[in-house]
Amino acid sequence: MLILIPKVLTAEQVAECRAALDKADWVDGRSTAGYLSQRVKDNEQVPDTHPIGRELGEMILKVLEKHALFTSAALPLKVVPPLFNRYSGNQNYGRHIDGAIRPVTGTPHRVRTDLSATLFLTEPEDYDGGELVIEDTFGRRRIKLPAGDMVLYPGTSVHHVEPVTRGTRLASFFWIQSMVREDSQRTMLYELDNSIQHLGRDVPQHPAVVQLAGLYHNLLRRWADA
Repeated sequence: MLILIPKVLTAEQVAECRAALDKADWVDGRSTAGYLSQRVKDNEQVPDTHPIGRELGEMILKVLEKHALFTSAALPLKVVPPLFNRYSGNQNYGRHIDGAIRPVTGTPHRVRTDLSATLFLTEPEDYDGGELVIEDTFGRRRIKLPAGDMVLYPGTSVHHVEPVTRGTRLASFFWIQSMVREDSQRTMLYELDNSIQHLGRDVPQHPAVVQLAGLYHNLLRRWADA
């Protein structure tokens, strides 16, 4: 399931991120890549211990804690603190798949990467190229979103970032361990939740609303690890 989540950050929050990232120290992105990914990764990242990155990551996590669409789609159990990358001058990231387990720097914790997320911080017209290309059962999906919007997609997906031929592409990226491991089950729960919310708005007194809500929660009990 690939979900586009609009306006995760406001224009003011995006501007705050960009201003802070201008002052950050950037390093070769290959320093955080696995053995195979190092051969195809060409970008820059803010080190995951950098105070600016940590501060901005905490801000993003606080926003997502209150974001109903993100919660419905991801059913998050653990979230890797957001990281930040940038591409310019034909930099790109070739076809790869994210590692299944991601350590949380500075802690003994590990996160299973059920879902990957990219939060765009640059307006599409400010750079050429830089599309996030995700391969799924419906073919290749090319993603280039307005600043503040986010895409959420299965960590099992092969994906790449096209070369940035003009301007600079800034983004935050991170991984989520869901309470529901299987993507197909998360998809069913997400669609069921959407249907319940629509019915709750349109015919709130209909007895089917309670019945469907009960079905949702019973399925969640069956499938969730919490």
